[in-house]
Order: sequence, then structure tokens, then C-alpha cells
Amino acid sequence: MNGPVRRYRRLPLRSRLALLVATAVALAVAAASVACWFVTREALLNALDGSLSNNLPDRGYVSQRIDLDPAAGRARCLREIPGRDDPTAYQQTIQVVTADDQQCVIMGRQSVRVTDLDRAVAAGHLAEAHHDAVASDGRKYRVYTYPLRDYPQLQLAVSVARPLGEVDKPLDDLALLLLFVAGAGVLLAGGAGLWVARSGLRPVDRLTGAVEHVARTEDLSLRIPVEGDDEIARLSASFNAMTAALASSRDLQSQLIADAGHELRTPLTSLRTNIELLARSEDTGRPLPPDDRRALLSSVKAQMSELASLITDLQVLARPESAPGHASPKVVGWHDLTRTAVERARLRGPELSFDVSLAPWYVRAEPPVLERALMNLLDNAVKFSPHSGTVDVRLHLGELTVRDHGPGIPPADLPHVFERFWRSPSARALPGSGLGLSIVARAIREAGGEVSLRAPLDGGPGAEAVVRLPGAPTPPPGGVA
Repeated sequence: MNGPVRRYRRLPLRSRLALLVATAVALAVAAASVACWFVTREALLNALDGSLSNNLPDRGYVSQRIDLDPAAGRARCLREIPGRDDPTAYQQTIQVVTADDQQCVIMGRQSVRVTDLDRAVAAGHLAEAHHDAVASDGRKYRVYTYPLRDYPQLQLAVSVARPLGEVDKPLDDLALLLLFVAGAGVLLAGGAGLWVARSGLRPVDRLTGAVEHVARTEDLSLRIPVEGDDEIARLSASFNAMTAALASSRDLQSQLIADAGHELRTPLTSLRTNIELLARSEDTGRPLPPDDRRALLSSVKAQMSELASLITDLQVLARPESAPGHASPKVVGWHDLTRTAVERARLRGPELSFDVSLAPWYVRAEPPVLERALMNLLDNAVKFSPHSGTVDVRLHLGELTVRDHGPGIPPADLPHVFERFWRSPSARALPGSGLGLSIVARAIREAGGEVSLRAPLDGGPGAEAVVRLPGAPTPPPGGVA
């Protein structure tokens, strides 16, 4: 059993579909043929039974060919095989039977075997009987037996029989015809199955060719025409969407690598220059002045910190948003995380003042990711705030605003502030990689919120970041993580 199954599974899909269609049609034709044969047989038998019942011999004809002695309770044939000169003798047999298994042929060339049904009719237990029986020449006959009521004390019955060949020959011819029709139907079904398989699998062949082309050439610009709205069309549309997403992901990856290389070049060049100056000073034996040496070392330290920060930001952005390494979201107090981030921001801008107003608000998020986003927003505000300026931080009903009083952002630059490595012309001289706000946008999006940057609503100086997160002013029954 496993062998044929394995061979079937090795066949191409087109061949399997054609074989399935041919098999289904063959089974349907076979079932219809068998049903047709049995229905026809039943109809022919009913017609033969009706003919036997409607063409009974006269009672006088029967009485003339048997010797009846009702007083003695016996009946015997006048001749053993009468009716040799009867033209119907070849087609029909008529015989008289008794309840005690005697029989007397009064028409025909052969006798028909007496059955229990015939004896039951003669004895008066059955009104009539139709059945098959075997004649003395070995042929099968269809028999109709009815009681001879003129002599009830003799318990006689008359059996009228005709050869079953009248039914079997048409049935044999019908069987050959049905076999021919079934064979032709199976062949036509196989051809139709191949045609249907080719037509139905043509879109699949197109899709397969496209997949093989993409796998061979890595050409993600290929698109498959979508025709109709069936499953194949949906599969083609899904393939097009997948290749478009892969192409976009590859473009973003290439852009990220190019931007990262560009951003890394400046600090690395400066770092190499400073290290070369220090090395040349040591090699030539002419030490640098203490102040210059301290300045170079401070510059090297700052550049190393900038590189470390840039690499950390790249690692965050390179991680897939649905990566398994993400921590499980927890219910946290957003106001508590914001207060902690503000305290850390005070250390980075000790000359600044912070005006903080935080109303309780509980959200479901990853605490480290959300805290890093808050720190990036506050670092951005600290960076662009003037000396001795103020940073306003407000949290009310799930909306956090962080405002600085610096130079602000031109309206033409606002659509680009959350793009990776994008920096406004006025900020390119300041430290940073241009990835901070990109990390903020990603973290807030993962938490189910939204973030934007705008000019202050009061028309004053600076810029205002607005973050909205879904949550509630009270913790859930389960408590806070």
C-alpha cells in the first residue's frame, strides 16, 4: 500500500490532478453503469413477469392434456412430452405441478424444476409466485405459478415458464455498451483532467517561475499580474506584497549601512588624527604641552563615547520589532518613568531648569525601551535649550509634552525629524548621530502610541514633542510591574 502511495506522491501535481479527475469520473461512470444495469434488469424482469401473467393457457387446454380423476385424487399426463407440433413450444413451457412434487408438462420440450414456491402455490399457501428455475436442458427460465382452482381437492398449480435469455441477452448487450461508454468516459476524463490541470496550474507555473527567478537573480522588482479574485490571485498578490516588502527592507538595510558608514567616518577620522598626533609626539620624543595633551585626550574620550552611543543606537534600530529578544510588555507607571528620566536629564544639563507636572498614567510597555525613548526626548530638549533655559515636561491624560526654548525647527524640516540619520542643518555641528528621534518613534509605535514634533502652540520659541500612549489614570487590578 505504501509503494503506490509513494509513487503517487512522486508524480507532478499536474499528473496527480489528471489522475484524480479520471478516477473520480471512472467511479461515477461505474456507479451509474451498475445502477443502469440493475434498473434495466428489473424493468425487463417486470416486463417478462407481466407477459407471463397476461398470457395464461385456457382451462380447457389444460384439462385436455391431463387425465384428471378427482374422486381418486390424482392427475397424470396424457403424453410425456406433448406439444412437439406447437410452434411456441420452443419459447414457452407449461406444466402442471402438485403439492406432493409431481409435475406434468403440457407444452414445451423440457420440464422445469419444481421449487418450494410452486408447491406452496399448489397447496394454497401462496396466491401466486414469480421466480427463476432451471429446466431439464440446463437453461434458466423465468417461472410464473398460479393455482388451478377448478379441482381444489387435487391441489394443482400451473407453471408458465419462458427462457431468461430474453432478459440476459439484452442485459449482456447493455453491459458491453456500458463498458465501452465507461472506458471512453474515463479516457475523455483523463484528457479533460490534463487540460483542466494545465489551465488551472498555469498561474501556479507563472508564480513558480517568478519565485525561481527571484531565487536565482535576487531581482525583487519582479511582479506577477493579478487576475481575478480567486485563491491563485490572492497568492499572486501576497507574493507581490512579499517581494515589495523584501525590496523595501533591502533598500532600508542598504540605506542604513550607507548612513552608518557616513556617520562613522567623521568620528573615526577625528579619532585617528588625534591618536596619530599623540603617537608622533611619543615617537619623536617631543612631548605635547600639557594643555594640548589634555585637550587631545578629552577629544579622544568624547569621540569614543560618540562611537559607543552610535553603535548602541544602530543595534537598537537593527533589531526587528517582533524579535524574540524583546522583553514582555508590563503595566508601568508612565509618570514614574518620566520622573526618573527627568532626574537623569538634570545631570546632563545642570545649568537648565526643569518645569515638571506629571499626572498619574499607567501604560503597557517594555520599561527599558520606553525609558530610553524618554531619555532621547529629554536629551534632545537639553541639547537645543539655551544656557540657563527651561525645559517644560507635562503629562496629562496620557499625553506627554516635552518643550525646549531653543531655536526651534523650521516647518520644512518637521516631516523629516523622525528619519534615521536625518539632522537639520543647524544641528549638524552638535554631537549626536541623528538616530535618537528614530528610536523614540519606534519605541512609541511598539507601545501602541504616536509621537509628533511641532512648534509650541503659544507661538513662543523652541520645539515641542508630543507623545500619546493608551492607558489609564489608575493601575489595573493586577497591579504595576
